[in-house]
Amino acid sequence: MSFYEQVRSDVLRHGAINNSYLDRFLAGDVTDKEFREFAVEFYNFSRFFPRILAAQLVNTEDEAVADELTKVLYSELGDGSVKHRHELLYRNFLRSLGIDIHVAMTTPMRPSTKAYIEGMERLYGSGNHAMALGASFGLENMAITMWDHLIPGLTRLRAERYADMDMTYFVFHRQLESEHERAMQHAMVAVDGDSGAPHAGMSDKEKDDFRLGMNAVLDYLEGFWMGLERKPAGVAQSWSRPVHGLESELRG
Repeated sequence: MSFYEQVRSDVLRHGAINNSYLDRFLAGDVTDKEFREFAVEFYNFSRFFPRILAAQLVNTEDEAVADELTKVLYSELGDGSVKHRHELLYRNFLRSLGIDIHVAMTTPMRPSTKAYIEGMERLYGSGNHAMALGASFGLENMAITMWDHLIPGLTRLRAERYADMDMTYFVFHRQLESEHERAMQHAMVAVDGDSGAPHAGMSDKEKDDFRLGMNAVLDYLEGFWMGLERKPAGVAQSWSRPVHGLESELRG
């Protein structure tokens, strides 16, 4: 099994896309309050992600990798069409639910959401290129599974409670994800080459850093979902997963 196949398999087994909250959402099993909380918290990802991706792009030395990141960023900004800018599509989703954009922007993030956004900013903007690439790889390779939980749940909620819901943001992303996955696969080929060739590809240290970045961003995402999960009566909401060694690696 190639390194690419190993890490992709690890992504697809991770709790970031295998958890109780996404299972509930898939079934449409969320209250109105929970759904509005999801809509506002997820907006933080939508509006900050282009800035996070741009930070990775300007810190990437490998030009072939930068080419692939540029494609993903260009897609986020609408592929040259301002009406297709992803954050604008998400605003349309919020408006269709009756959520004011100013309210969504100014609502303080939950600690788990804040940890996710700030964690991505550190990982993507890191001078450790293998770690940053691993984070990007993890996020893009979990995305299809994530949308395949969210979209059926949204479809059920629209049929049962939110007839005016605009789902364009989510459906549009699902259609694009195969392109984003290919971009990350091409970026992997650019840095790892032919894993069967002597002295080709990433060093063992770079592969370790890649895995660290990949697992870290997925841990932050799992924390985001579990921060939205219902808590048992009388139990305070708290969820965290330590990312061992990450801070020292980022400082280094």
